[in-house]
Amino acid sequence: MQKIKWQDYAAKGAKDYEIAAAAEPHLEKITKLAADMGLLEEEVLPYGHYVAKIDFPKVLERLKDKPDGKYVDVTAITPTPLGEGKSTTIMGLVQGMGLLKMSVAAAIRQPSGGPTMNIKGSAAGGGMSQCLPLTPFSLGLTGDINAIMNAHNLGMVALNSRMQHEEINTDKFLESRGLKRLNIDPNRIEFGFVMDFAAQCLRNIVIGLGGKKDGYLMQSKFGIAVSSEVMAILALAGDLADLRRRIGQITLAYDKSGKPVTADDLEVGGAMTAWMVEALKPNLLQTLEGQPCFVHAGPFANIAIGQSSIIADKVALKLADYHVTESGFAADIGFEKFWNLKCRYSGLVPNAAVVVATVRALKCHGGAPVPKPGNPLPEEYSKPDVGLVEKGLENLLHHVGIVKKSGISPVVCVNAFVTDTKEEIAAIRSACEKAGARVAVSEHWLKGGEGAIELAEAVKAACDEKTEFKLLYDLSMPPKERIELIAKEIYGADGVDYSDAASAKLALYQSDPKTSRFGTCMVKTHLSLSGDPNLKGVPRGFRLFVRDALIYAGAEFVVPVVGDISLMPGTASDPAYRRVDVDTATGKISGLF
Repeated sequence: MQKIKWQDYAAKGAKDYEIAAAAEPHLEKITKLAADMGLLEEEVLPYGHYVAKIDFPKVLERLKDKPDGKYVDVTAITPTPLGEGKSTTIMGLVQGMGLLKMSVAAAIRQPSGGPTMNIKGSAAGGGMSQCLPLTPFSLGLTGDINAIMNAHNLGMVALNSRMQHEEINTDKFLESRGLKRLNIDPNRIEFGFVMDFAAQCLRNIVIGLGGKKDGYLMQSKFGIAVSSEVMAILALAGDLADLRRRIGQITLAYDKSGKPVTADDLEVGGAMTAWMVEALKPNLLQTLEGQPCFVHAGPFANIAIGQSSIIADKVALKLADYHVTESGFAADIGFEKFWNLKCRYSGLVPNAAVVVATVRALKCHGGAPVPKPGNPLPEEYSKPDVGLVEKGLENLLHHVGIVKKSGISPVVCVNAFVTDTKEEIAAIRSACEKAGARVAVSEHWLKGGEGAIELAEAVKAACDEKTEFKLLYDLSMPPKERIELIAKEIYGADGVDYSDAASAKLALYQSDPKTSRFGTCMVKTHLSLSGDPNLKGVPRGFRLFVRDALIYAGAEFVVPVVGDISLMPGTASDPAYRRVDVDTATGKISGLF
């Protein structure tokens, strides 16, 4: 493909959607991109000219004897509320590797409409390092999240309908319809509804108002679609049979004797899976410079597993010599779940991990005022201050240490901003190299792959090292012991305290031989190593407070909930949708980022 010149765009302050619009006429047709990476025509299902789904069972069967490529995860330090450019770094890294003539692919998560229309944007990357085409990427892509919403909400429809009919009908009537009374406990409902926007007004609702024909009257809730257990299952499922099994065992409620009521108990598991058949196939797009990028699954990391799909990774590892995948937010959240959940379930072993850092975030952890989206940056971020950077380095080194605990090689990527100074960069390089991590300064946002050559070379060198990958815990360890291990070893807590409700639920899960061996998927703020988003750097002397514990029986997770974090985020006062519009003459969409 013809490459656009970075000097004409990012260096002159062009917006992300303007750069994307300039690049999109030069994209490779998706059929050619797929053929160039080794896919056969019958394995590629185009959605227009520049997006396709991949018929993955055919690919994996055809290439089952081909060795996997090198596996790289991209994570970060504890971010500011502005984010530190992890998706941009992934795009820049694969672009840089592409310039070095390396066979490379990426996998990232599909963006949720919540952050896309709120303050975070679509996470397509930025500047000269983006995943394209931007508009379909940002606005629903091939409909996977819509399928997840339909599958999830169908489960809730089945649950409430069953509760209604059991309330108003006799056993004889139910039997005439082939139904057995499930005796669902209205006080133990696990499920709610989902939608793909940040709608705080729907966190707590009452449904079934009216008469007996209007459903079962009860309190309910909405979560954001990407927090759905169905989304977690999409990220984890190995094939269609595994997807069907997992959806069938989702626990929607408990009966009055304490027994789980599953999707299969409600006879809705098959129909829920039917919505997901096409969604199980990973989506193929490309970077701004033409490297293949899979986009599949989109769970948040602070309230879900935070990984792109295992299927996308397995396909990419068969097709490329190097595959770069992502883990949401920082190493204490996204990488920990990549390490102890995704790798455990996939059986894949990573070769290296990139820890993205910015001078901005280090200054924040060093004591500068926390930047707020939509507000001007405090002056501390535009003035050189090696002292603030050095104070903030403790947070970066903590995350480097988390990666090293897994037994793989860390590469620190300094995602460079124009305000960074040589002295500040030198302080980062010195501290990280002393801690045993490679360091690369990357200007991919400004220069694309050309700016990421040092990073690409560092990642290649890290992948050549021998790894001693090991999981943090064994599934035979009781859930509470695992939570305390994660709290102490990963977050740096002194210990863990539990609400009465969380303790009771964890005891219940431990008493069941099946749920006692489920993985541990923590729900915690991404803005601090602790459970308090206001504590920056490396907090000490704190105890983690687990207020609740959820069961995701389909994903096979126990989900401890730390602090006040909600499964339904809120929309801010200055959301991105205010700047999104359509040119009615051309149909072109502006304002996405």
